[in-house]
Amino acid sequence: MSQNAVEQTLGKLATDKEFRARFFENPAAATWEAGLPLSPIELEALSGLSRAAIARFSQSLDGRIRRLCLGETPSRTVQREQGGAEDAT
Repeated sequence: MSQNAVEQTLGKLATDKEFRARFFENPAAATWEAGLPLSPIELEALSGLSRAAIARFSQSLDGRIRRLCLGETPSRTVQREQGGAEDAT
């Protein structure tokens, strides 16, 4: 419950596509998992932000400061479907 947590949340929303997706699905869970202690008022205010506007802002940022999000590679997906690759958990 601080200005710092609000600023960190805004930064993650702008630079981390995976966090942004989780946030707009479940803001409370996403911020809690990220260790961002927001008050109910802060969470409500941030939840009211436009997802599209944040995505546009993110795309306008220099790629060197956006978080690189790597999805599954096709080879891993194919291996898993064929029963060859196990998930490391």
